[in-house]
Amino acid sequence: MAVSLAFPLQQCGPRKSPPFRVSGSGGGDGGVFPSFLPEEVNKIRDPFARTLAQRIERLPVQVGFSESSIMSSCVMPRIRGDSNPVVLLHCFDSSCLEWRSAYPLLEDAGLEVWAIDVLGWGFSDLEGRPPCNVASKRYHLYQLWKSHIKRPMTLVGPSLGAAVAIDFAVNFPEAVKELILINANVYANGTGVLTKLPKSAAYAMASLLKSTPIRWYAKLLVFNGISLSSVLDYTNVGRLHCLLPWWEDATVNFMLSGGYNVTGQIKRVKQKALLICSECDNIVDYKLAEKLRNELPNATMRQVPGCGHMPHIEKPYVIAKLIADFAQGALSKERLLSPIVDSVACNN
Repeated sequence: MAVSLAFPLQQCGPRKSPPFRVSGSGGGDGGVFPSFLPEEVNKIRDPFARTLAQRIERLPVQVGFSESSIMSSCVMPRIRGDSNPVVLLHCFDSSCLEWRSAYPLLEDAGLEVWAIDVLGWGFSDLEGRPPCNVASKRYHLYQLWKSHIKRPMTLVGPSLGAAVAIDFAVNFPEAVKELILINANVYANGTGVLTKLPKSAAYAMASLLKSTPIRWYAKLLVFNGISLSSVLDYTNVGRLHCLLPWWEDATVNFMLSGGYNVTGQIKRVKQKALLICSECDNIVDYKLAEKLRNELPNATMRQVPGCGHMPHIEKPYVIAKLIADFAQGALSKERLLSPIVDSVACNN
């Protein structure tokens, strides 16, 4: 399970001067949290997480496997235009709050940005307990795109979100202009032996997955260094969505259904792709990033030095710059990012 557990946490270390303009959005706390968020959101200290949480909305998404529309959580763009929107997915068992540090930077770069909660994770209303297997996640995302986004998008998927993005791009190519895959976890064989667990054991596994000790351990794996003073706040942000009453049911349904196995789809991707990998990633081996670059028909790769599995949290300015340049057709042909990234040694 260690390969799949990419938890959403807070940025590590101080935010450095950005390579492009920042308006300062994300620092205030004058808004009100949506009523559907667990009350524990009030315990979060990170101003960027608090600000993005205040912007989460629910949009109606009509799907065939549910009698009524699913009120689906996302952060909607303040900027609308004629260019292709950027749509941000998230890691396994995560939420749109994962993008709290990078989202305002992408808006400041002039992009139309959506941060979407994948069905079964995040803050959507799943009171009706819809199926949360791969097919349902895919179709739900398609219906959300068809109803609300409506234009070919730059689809961004970190970790297991890269598997979500590849699966979606192959099945609905008309909806995806290009892909950005960050530390892509796309060679895992789904949920593996977990599909054979009795339901009682699966629920026990889900309970363990949202426990504080597991979340703490994940931080040590995910980040290239982490301040102990921030551990509690990291945990509050990372497990907030797990406190919704349907989270365990959705997680067990996904676990027993088999999860994502997209190895057979990789060579069928037609869209241009940008692969971003971290020098100090303890979750996805760099050799797998090289393998993915070789298997994707039209891929470019960039490496972020001195960074762990979640560069959009650790180095949001770097990731926002890469996403903006790629989406706007201005990505440098240089392979490394040394002009905008301070290269430091890995801690492992």
